[in-house]
Amino acid sequence: MSNFMFFSASVAKMLPNDYVGFTFFIGSMAMMAASAFFFLSLSQFDKKWRTSVLVSGLITFIAAVHYFYMRDYWNAFQESPTFFRYVDWVLTVPLMCLEFYLILKVAGAKQNLLWKMIFLSIIMLVTGYFGETIFSNQAALWGFISGVAYFWIVYEIWLGEASKLAVAAGGDVLASHKILCWFVLVGWAIYPLGYMLGTEGWYTSFLGKGSVDVAYNIADAINKIGFGLVIYNLAVKSTSNVKA
Repeated sequence: MSNFMFFSASVAKMLPNDYVGFTFFIGSMAMMAASAFFFLSLSQFDKKWRTSVLVSGLITFIAAVHYFYMRDYWNAFQESPTFFRYVDWVLTVPLMCLEFYLILKVAGAKQNLLWKMIFLSIIMLVTGYFGETIFSNQAALWGFISGVAYFWIVYEIWLGEASKLAVAAGGDVLASHKILCWFVLVGWAIYPLGYMLGTEGWYTSFLGKGSVDVAYNIADAINKIGFGLVIYNLAVKSTSNVKA
């Protein structure tokens, strides 16, 4: 009952021009709706694609739970919920890397590719968290390390082993892989930009400082739900081809 009362009070206090709070609210509901959609669609797919769609649902479900917490934190303190955001990312981003591996298994992807991408994603996130919170006086250094891990992932999926496997698979797998690559290159680019706006470094002189919670929230929804819809579309096409 106390949680419900806190929830009701926090919603009642949200101002009409509180765009950050609004995007937290929309983000939490969009993620939860996407999770329900992915989970309820599982039975229609061929068995080899169910895990991929299940992971898509887990990504948006984990994000939805964290967005409920982040929304309430914002309403209570009017501060960016950095801790909750990084906890969300450290769980969901490796799962998004897992999606690459799952769709490339048809072309013979090995587990070392999966572990490499997960390792790089964790390095990217942990060093980013260090730079934003614990070692904020060295934000540029930690941001550089995080950026190296990010661009290594970009290289891996665009030009490295993952790219070669996608070309070998061809067809719908290659097309879906390319779309996911664009999500990582363009969609994920908002995160390092937000990092630089929220920390002090050599980049502050020309970027300035500011809050990018609205951009983060919109990017999260587009990236995570978009990732899932690409996988869903691939599963639909592949299952239809098998039945035909």
